[in-house]
Amino acid sequence: MEQKCSAVIIGVGPEQGLGATLANHFAGQGLHVYIAGRSEDKLQQVAETIRQKGGSVSAVIADATVEHDVAHLFKMAQRDGYRIDIAAYNVDSNIPSPLLETDAETFTLLWQQNCLGAFLFGKEAVKAMQDKGTLFFTGATASLRAKPPFTAFAAAKAGLRALAQGMAREFSPQGIHVVHTVIDGVIDGERAKKQFPDYVKAKGKDGLLQLDAIAETYWAVHKQHPSAWTHELDLRPFKEPF
Repeated sequence: MEQKCSAVIIGVGPEQGLGATLANHFAGQGLHVYIAGRSEDKLQQVAETIRQKGGSVSAVIADATVEHDVAHLFKMAQRDGYRIDIAAYNVDSNIPSPLLETDAETFTLLWQQNCLGAFLFGKEAVKAMQDKGTLFFTGATASLRAKPPFTAFAAAKAGLRALAQGMAREFSPQGIHVVHTVIDGVIDGERAKKQFPDYVKAKGKDGLLQLDAIAETYWAVHKQHPSAWTHELDLRPFKEPF
């Protein structure tokens, strides 16, 4: 009997966010999705929407920076009898802070959420996949270049990129497709609209990354033939300068 397939996504927050959109898209492709995050209310809201659309989902409260939580997340999928086809690390914590105003606690927190958690998640994903699957790490413009007041954030995202690159070189020959996506622009989601509404308004709809479009790209990369894998790609609105 063929093993049932699943996707594990950590960093699922509001419904109008990338984690939730990825979960909806993967569920729509027939995968059972495990959605993980720290907010039970948000997880349950996303899960209910997926079920209403006919999808299959399990919601798991987990902190990406806690090793036990991450290990438990993958053990749940294995216990339920699912093969993990996709694992996506979508935690993206950012705190703007000029360097001389950045304390060690803030710097450490950003590193833990953007880099350490990715290490914990990636390690468990590789062990669970064994010899086949796609592992996504969601990066940012800051993965490639640091710009104040986001130097601490950039240091963490650069670490995430290095982690993804090292894992790709180590595990691609074993059949695991490791992907680092650079989100080079602002996503048209709840977070941006709440944090900097004037900027979002000024950009206009065509100046923002659309959530469904990002999810479609993730799925297309997942379906790539192993003779032509993409490790790193950047996604940006056609109006975005670079």
